[in-house]
Amino acid sequence: MRGLLKRVFDGNQRQLNQLQKTVDEIEALEPTFEKLSDDELSKKTGEFQKRYQDGESLDDLLVEAYATVREAAKRVLKMRPFPVQLLGALALHQGDIAEMKTGEGKTLASTMPAYLNALTGKGVHIITVNEYLAERDAREMGELFQFLGLTVGLNVNSLTKEEKRAAYLADITYGTNNEFGFDYLRDNMVLYKEQMVQRPLHFAIIDEVDSILIDEARTPLIISGSARKSASLYNQANSFVRTLQNESDYTYDEKTKGVQLTEEGINKAERFFGIENLFDLNNVTLTHHINQALKANVAMHRDMDYVVEEDQVVIVDQFTGRLMKGRRYSDGLHQAIEAKEGLQIQNESMTLASITFQNFFRMYDKLAGMTGTAKTEEEEFRNIYNMFVIAIPTNREIIRDDKPDLIFKSINGKFQAVVDDIKKRHEAGQPVLVGTVAVETSELISTLLKKAGVRHNVLNAKNHYREAEIIENAGQAGAVTIATNMAGRGTDIKLGDGVIDLGGLAVIGTERHESRRIDNQLRGRSGRQGDPGVTQFYLSMEDELMRRFGSDNMRAMMDRFGMDDSQPIESKVVSRAVEAAQKRVEGNNFDARKTVLSYDDVLREQREIIYKQRFDVIDSDNLRDIVEEMIKTVVEQTVHTHTHDDEPEKWNTQALIEYVHANLLEDNYIVESDLKGKEPDEMIDLIMEKILKKYDKKEEELTPDQMREFEKVILLRTVDTKWMDHIDQMDQLRQGIHLRAYGQNDPLREYQMEGFAMFEQMIESINEEVARYVMKAQVRENLQRQEVAKDATAVSGDQGKKEKKKQPFVKSDNIGRNDPCPCGSGKKYKNCHGR
Repeated sequence: MRGLLKRVFDGNQRQLNQLQKTVDEIEALEPTFEKLSDDELSKKTGEFQKRYQDGESLDDLLVEAYATVREAAKRVLKMRPFPVQLLGALALHQGDIAEMKTGEGKTLASTMPAYLNALTGKGVHIITVNEYLAERDAREMGELFQFLGLTVGLNVNSLTKEEKRAAYLADITYGTNNEFGFDYLRDNMVLYKEQMVQRPLHFAIIDEVDSILIDEARTPLIISGSARKSASLYNQANSFVRTLQNESDYTYDEKTKGVQLTEEGINKAERFFGIENLFDLNNVTLTHHINQALKANVAMHRDMDYVVEEDQVVIVDQFTGRLMKGRRYSDGLHQAIEAKEGLQIQNESMTLASITFQNFFRMYDKLAGMTGTAKTEEEEFRNIYNMFVIAIPTNREIIRDDKPDLIFKSINGKFQAVVDDIKKRHEAGQPVLVGTVAVETSELISTLLKKAGVRHNVLNAKNHYREAEIIENAGQAGAVTIATNMAGRGTDIKLGDGVIDLGGLAVIGTERHESRRIDNQLRGRSGRQGDPGVTQFYLSMEDELMRRFGSDNMRAMMDRFGMDDSQPIESKVVSRAVEAAQKRVEGNNFDARKTVLSYDDVLREQREIIYKQRFDVIDSDNLRDIVEEMIKTVVEQTVHTHTHDDEPEKWNTQALIEYVHANLLEDNYIVESDLKGKEPDEMIDLIMEKILKKYDKKEEELTPDQMREFEKVILLRTVDTKWMDHIDQMDQLRQGIHLRAYGQNDPLREYQMEGFAMFEQMIESINEEVARYVMKAQVRENLQRQEVAKDATAVSGDQGKKEKKKQPFVKSDNIGRNDPCPCGSGKKYKNCHGR
């Protein structure tokens, strides 16, 4: 009865039933397509493209297109997609998430929707979590696409702009989430349209979609330039914090990782720095530095939150265990950690451009994803990305044995039991994968295994360069692999000879992660494609998750029963409590990501306006109409400012004239008698008439090409400078906005209102500056578009590449049509500015 009810009310099963009808149609075409020659099969692509151009939809072509890819995969890759892979491929084309377990062939499933959507000619992006996987998939699946007549591009960090442009022009482009996001930001900072590399964002398939759209959702991509500030205050704050004692001078909340000075700590700070009141307005900067030094020393742990490598503080991704080279904590925390570790303090950075993954990927016309674990976050995918999670059944039944958690009284007892279990399985020849949450845990277990004489490999952020090799061998008989969460992603662990008879791969978890998805990812490394396997989690009352969510009662019970460190308990009550704690943390994290998105949406709307206007500037051949409109807006605002009074005799026409002469025209162009007796609209017409005459005269003194380039130089420089200042101001507003809650105001609403007002002020400021420079600046022969930030770096590890700056174009009569264009594009003059 229960099974019947589940089938009736299970929405996932209903979706699968609908998709299965299409799968049956695709399967039915197999005999027909098997009879086609290789040449006939590859020519299907041209046929589909023509039918699409003639008005058929992609849904009309789907069954035949999928059958084509399925047959091509059999011939080129020697792999035939299973019916469940076709189900996953259909879910992806719908713009949903296909939840497919480890080893079920997500990569092959993605080829079918990628092929179908590439028929539009608009480009398909396949996003992976690292460059190794992008290169592997582009190489292996590229053979299939090339057989069918499509082009494949690979977008990695090391490419030049020309190579990137070629990669984006391909029908299907592989790359990492970081690289696609940074290319978008860089494209909106270029000085010439020809320097842009991306096409409009059409369709993306994201591999490990939960990692990118959930785990990394709060991490913005930032391109920054340095804002030079003194390092001495970081060192002074660090020296002071080292003198403080826990409880008496500060308090630490382990749940929130919040550190606060006590009254005694505040008194000590005032004595240490020789000030009367730490919270005086003049001491805001000092208070900030002390708070960050406290957080660095108390809440941030070496080899857990970060590692020190080559005298650099490198962040460790808490979800994957990977090193995040090049990324830096914001708001001075990174500098505070550098002071703590006695390293050279790097300059703080000023944000030049930024975007979150949430907002970047929502810009695609259509978005799809695949992962082994997404159902636990289905609500978030639906609410934020409008993507449904469809759980695809496995090709073969899962026979893995997921054992109940073993709970120990102390960490020492737990680790000893883990080592004993590993040693026993190792001696029997069974391969073991040990999952840890932190780098330091992996190294501790490694030390214990060395003492026990067990040979093993360690895979963590410190030696991630051997990842593929270590994971490849993790399923061999007798292999023992200790890994942080990074082993849960991307690479299959294939079992060696005889391992199935030994029980398959044993996965041992050394503690529960705060996200159930990460635990499920680790479990999923074992028991792929119907293989046997076993998973076991070892917990202790001293684990962080247990401490944060109350293990005192359970520990007291263990004491009452006289249980020692070597006696575990298997309790469904404890397992349920752990899962409840994980759900609470997931809920908190979801709320935090929604809040980040709500704030970033304010900047997103502004970013889209500025980027569109900026593109119009570099794409336009003639900006005079736009510049005239900006000048007219300035004149209108200025006239209305000085004539807003109802009584004309109170109008300040002299101040109006002074403003016009200072910013738009030379002295004596307008005298007070010109404006006497005129209405504001007539004043505007008169001033604009004189401005346009001067504009015409200025253009006569130059060539039209020089004037057009001059307009672009002024507009680009002004927009870029003002926009960067605006981002910085919005960032500062955001950091302090939460304090408005104390005044019974909604911080988000306040941020929206003030952000809008600041944006309006920025637009006014852009109009004024463009008007002033266009009318007042002297035009030189050496017109040159300028980047407003020379030292821009992408904060996710992409240090950028120095490019030869493209020179401005100044027309000359003696340029031959086949000569190189003077603008520096590398093209012939007839194919560039000579068109």
